[in-house]
Amino acid sequence: MSLPEIVSRAQWRAAREELLVKEKAVTRARDALNAERRRLPMVEIDREYVFEGGGGTSPLERSRGLGGGKATLLDLFEGRQQLIVHHFMFAPEWDAGCRGCSAFLDQIGHLAHLHARGTTFAAVSRAPYTRILPFKARMGWILPWYSSHLGDFNEDFEATLDQEGELVERPGLSCFLRDGDRVFHTYSTYGRGLDGLGSTTSLLDLTALGRQEEWEEPEGRASALGVPVGSECVRHHDEYDD
Repeated sequence: MSLPEIVSRAQWRAAREELLVKEKAVTRARDALNAERRRLPMVEIDREYVFEGGGGTSPLERSRGLGGGKATLLDLFEGRQQLIVHHFMFAPEWDAGCRGCSAFLDQIGHLAHLHARGTTFAAVSRAPYTRILPFKARMGWILPWYSSHLGDFNEDFEATLDQEGELVERPGLSCFLRDGDRVFHTYSTYGRGLDGLGSTTSLLDLTALGRQEEWEEPEGRASALGVPVGSECVRHHDEYDD
């Protein structure tokens, strides 16, 4: 097994400081890339997508099988201004969800921090809701998870691809913005685009409103929700008023 070279503390510190210069350059480049992503145009959704798993109950109640009604894409926002959908690979004929997608969901932090920034997170799969529920219970997840088997949502947002007549699943994330009852698609990423994601800030970086920090570009997005902004407004997850 190849291990790092053994050096003195002074040598380590010099090497660490040299690497830190490169790390800071990557951070600045990432900030610039995130700003460019927020400047992307958006597309209005003019199709009426229907999902299974709603029913007017809370996400916790739905996770316990007390929902199961129908929901529109607008319903998935749960009244918030932004929505992040995880395209979870779970085909109708599968007995369990994708292992990689499951590992990704295991990394998602407490949703209260996203909710405080006006952003809802939900998983969507093509498997029927009756297959999703037992697997969700097995995994111990309480986040919202909907079935799109009633329509073409997965295909339209390129999470399910038709390859020579065979439907192939791929993992991804899609971001949506709501203006009243109008819904807009702002961003999607797939496969390796999910690497390094899972934290609240990394997910917000994909959205049109970003982290809602005053230093972010373009100007004016931080106050779009009309709520206190900035990292100083982070609370213990049980202290937010949602």
